[in-house]
Amino acid sequence: MSQLLGPRAGAVQSTNDSSALSKSSLAARGYVQDAFVALLVPGTARRAPLIHRGYYVRARAVRHCVHAFLRRARAYPEAPRSQILSLGAGSDSLYFCLKTDGLLARAAVWEVDFPDVARRKAERIAETPELCALTGPFQRGSPASVLCFESLDYHILGLDLRQLQELDEALASVGLDVTTPTLLLAEAVLTYLEPVSAASLIAWAARRFPDALFVVYEQMKPQDAFGQFMLQHFQQLNSPLHGLDSFPDVEAQRCRFLQAGWTACSAMDMNEFYHCFLPAEERWRIENLEPFDEFEEWHLKCAHYFVLAASRGDTLSQTLVFPPAEVFPRVDPASPSGVFHARIVTNDNQGSTLKTFGHASVLLSSGIILSAGGFGEQERRHCRVKKFHLLSRNSDSEWKGFHIDSWGTGTQWDGRLYHTMTRLSDTQVLVLGGRLSPVNPALSPLQIHLFKNEDNSTESLNVTVTRAGPGNFTLSCWRHSTTEVSYKNQKYLFVYGGRSVLEPVLSDWHFLHVGTMASVKIPVEGEAPEARHSHSACSWQGGALIAGGLGASEEPLNSVLFLRPISCGFLWESIDIQPPITPRYSHTAHVLNGKLLLVGGIWIHSSLVPGVTVVNLTTGLSSEYQIDTTCVPRPLMLHNHTSILLPEEQQLLLLGGGGNCFSFGTYFNPHTVTLDLSSLSVGQ
Repeated sequence: MSQLLGPRAGAVQSTNDSSALSKSSLAARGYVQDAFVALLVPGTARRAPLIHRGYYVRARAVRHCVHAFLRRARAYPEAPRSQILSLGAGSDSLYFCLKTDGLLARAAVWEVDFPDVARRKAERIAETPELCALTGPFQRGSPASVLCFESLDYHILGLDLRQLQELDEALASVGLDVTTPTLLLAEAVLTYLEPVSAASLIAWAARRFPDALFVVYEQMKPQDAFGQFMLQHFQQLNSPLHGLDSFPDVEAQRCRFLQAGWTACSAMDMNEFYHCFLPAEERWRIENLEPFDEFEEWHLKCAHYFVLAASRGDTLSQTLVFPPAEVFPRVDPASPSGVFHARIVTNDNQGSTLKTFGHASVLLSSGIILSAGGFGEQERRHCRVKKFHLLSRNSDSEWKGFHIDSWGTGTQWDGRLYHTMTRLSDTQVLVLGGRLSPVNPALSPLQIHLFKNEDNSTESLNVTVTRAGPGNFTLSCWRHSTTEVSYKNQKYLFVYGGRSVLEPVLSDWHFLHVGTMASVKIPVEGEAPEARHSHSACSWQGGALIAGGLGASEEPLNSVLFLRPISCGFLWESIDIQPPITPRYSHTAHVLNGKLLLVGGIWIHSSLVPGVTVVNLTTGLSSEYQIDTTCVPRPLMLHNHTSILLPEEQQLLLLGGGGNCFSFGTYFNPHTVTLDLSSLSVGQ
């Protein structure tokens, strides 16, 4: 959308150019069939898979609404031809796609955008034979005219959407009939207008078009960490988003349109649209087009954008743009039972901070925490992290962080992500699995050794890395879990789930003997759990508690399972929890005083922000605790993080976290944060 005059016009126009290149890349990779977007947009750009998915679901949502409108219009053959009015159309190729599909036999398209954008598009069409062949005979407007391009069924106008009287007169002069069934389309348009101008536009459309459908796609949810980062991104581009505080969610947007004169309105976020209005086979196709491993940011992006369809009039008021063919379950947690207060433990003045995600952390002793791997900020650049991070507590109970390199000429740390680390002793850590890229697993198990120099200080610790286990043992998965369990008085590591290059989600498991690192077979009875990755796992009563995760259909799970030790091996049991927990993944988990704590994560079935879910493992009762981040100055994204439980202090340390936030940039939690768990008494 490029509808602002004045100093911000160029900045907002640049969002159109960037969006157009993303759509061109989308088509080039086979997500959508669109041979025209590349003809309308000079230049090429190869976007990341996350960008492709985001623009794909946007394109499918718009297509879904447009086709619903045209189907409804075709149901009334005696009615005049239908009209599509695209507001802030930019370089969109909608007209050409509809014309090729034969959907404009009884319909026409009008587009309105900033004059420079409209003229540039008209020039591009006029000089491209493939596009002219579809428009048929056309004429160009004079440089002073608002009409930039006109054919029998296609009109491009250069206008400011804030000048409604001028817009009204110009549309009438080029043949738009306000009494005819009309689809008004605004893709990422209203948020770039000042709230008063956006409200006037919505009300004008309701007043002027008695038989119309208004389709909107734009941002929402500005209050949470992802939303704050999204707002900051557009502010830095000098194209701030407006009105999100007044209309922060789909319900507020529905009320906005109903109060402006529209008689019916439905809206949903893009997670709901993707899972309810795209066939399973189409989702499978999209999910397998190219390697992908940014599920958290994909779901967060979809949670912060919505599609809305408002209607009025006899013909279109019954148009079922979003028929309730499938109900997307909303699982909003019960009212919070309490609050855990967060505060900063370390900042840049207290040593090197841990700005990374996809890493692993382990408590070596009561005062030393080792973190390794992930993707982060290192020496002012973003990369796979090759240095180790130590968080050390001094005699004054203050934490200080610092980075150290691996020592020696042997095996080097490879900067893997989504691996697990298990403490073997105060100076030894086992590393299993992980990946170097979505097509390159980190196969070799590694062992990290820590030793001190002569001065015996924590700051002088050295780290060496060696290959662990038998020479032929490899593990090709990531986003899995590794949990210590007991069988016949022997300690084993239970490696479960995850994903691999060949399998998007795994259901298998392995037992590794802690002493020899040999893989052993131990009988497991009971019904095997659903395949999953990005779940949590923690030791309890000699077995393993598995919670949540992302399933085969890329939907979060809410099951909590216990791998219970029995005389002949282990038994899978499902724990009944009431009320059921909200499905989630990319969280962390701990057991404290007989309670399972699920910390943060991603969920798509609730409009709330995940805090800490507490499950009483004796009664099965669950309760929710919010996280008060008042004392944390920057947004706190609780996914792709790690957490360390300090049971004696009744504290939980949150380390790292964040992600590649769609096209908004990469965000790293800048501080190590502690949660005060003292309100979680033993008796609760």
